[in-house]
Amino acid sequence: MKNNFGQFNLKENILKAIDGIGFKKPTKAQQRLIPPVLAGRDLVGESETGSGKTHAFLLPIFNSLDPNADYVQAVITSPSRELADQLHKAFSDFQRELAKVDHAFASIRIANYIGGSDRQKQVEQLEKHQPQIVIGTPGRIKDFLKNNFLLVNQASFFVVDEADMALDLGFLPDVDAIASAMPENLQMLVFSATIPENLNPFLKKYMNDPVLEEIPSSTIISPTVNNYLLATKSKDKNQVIFDLLTIGQSYLTIVFVNTRKRAVELSNFLADQGLKNAQVHGGVEPRERRRLMRQIRNGDFQYIVATDLASRGLDIEGVTEVINEDIPSDLDFFVHRVGRTGRNGRPGIAITLYGPDEEDEVDQIEGLGIKFQPKQLKDHKLVDAKDRNRRKHRRITRKDFDPELHGLVEKKKHKVKPGYRRQIKEAVKLKNFRDKKISQRTAARRKKHK
Repeated sequence: MKNNFGQFNLKENILKAIDGIGFKKPTKAQQRLIPPVLAGRDLVGESETGSGKTHAFLLPIFNSLDPNADYVQAVITSPSRELADQLHKAFSDFQRELAKVDHAFASIRIANYIGGSDRQKQVEQLEKHQPQIVIGTPGRIKDFLKNNFLLVNQASFFVVDEADMALDLGFLPDVDAIASAMPENLQMLVFSATIPENLNPFLKKYMNDPVLEEIPSSTIISPTVNNYLLATKSKDKNQVIFDLLTIGQSYLTIVFVNTRKRAVELSNFLADQGLKNAQVHGGVEPRERRRLMRQIRNGDFQYIVATDLASRGLDIEGVTEVINEDIPSDLDFFVHRVGRTGRNGRPGIAITLYGPDEEDEVDQIEGLGIKFQPKQLKDHKLVDAKDRNRRKHRRITRKDFDPELHGLVEKKKHKVKPGYRRQIKEAVKLKNFRDKKISQRTAARRKKHK
């Protein structure tokens, strides 16, 4: 069966290589993004992780690449080492397939310049030959440009991947420095899950009448993912997570925590219980992190304890289960976390632990259109639990009755001190203000993900 990429008028060797990597039908993002890139337009593509946007620029780059030209033709920046490794793998995999049908591409050099790698070895290689395709983190690429090791004066493409993440991590000045070293007539492509307002000055500075393509998500969470909600109450979270991991249903589980310190604590606890696991967080040295990622991809670990460093754009094959120890402070990260499982139509499970003080956050997530199934641990099994919202469905006999405020009133009724009425009024005012803010945030998130 032929693939459907022929509609883009790609070269015959590119179409054969697409067959080789097993692609049959373009994703929604590829349908929208590939044509303007092939037309030579600058482009800003707003598309979420997992939409297929990598090949929306990979295919046009290879389609335009001159295998006989011994100079840098494309530069791609990535905000993290793991994402750069992922991009490098995608480009290298495609090159291997392309070389099978067109031997001229066998000698194409695809470099991956990231922090934590052997800088001196890379410098020595650059002194011998310049790569045709450069992938890397902004800091290392900027370093090589500043010292004239890397020459980009003839490049045709500059791709900024995950631009909003580069902004969040403070790498935009480095990306700016790279862009300023590029030729004026190159084609610039910027891809991002969102386009923050602070990114606009950079886009206006370097892009020439860009095409703006926003690829809406059909569903905020893959429909193949079952979202379970588990109340921890006063239970020890270490023990709860250990029990969840040892139920024995998962092939590969990522446990997400909110801080680096907590990742270390939980990882050590699980190791003490005999569960071999990998830690993925900002405190792990770059070389160690790359070694861990290779081991993870080789199937050496069944359990991963990670901070949100791993939730954004990191493609780990075969994740069957995600556990959120806490609800992240930025709810967008909840979407990124859960998006690690249920990829490519496969089933997945996402279990979110929550405490009594996180009811509002759960409401906000549900406001995004995510439906939770309440669960509880019983006899070392995950079984159905009562709906946390069941009280909301009871008949309320008094208008605007609020159980939380009713409890405050009942508490104050007996043995009251002077001024208790004023205290109740202030509590009502504070509660109303808080509910209004939650409503506004929920409405904003619903609008964002429409």
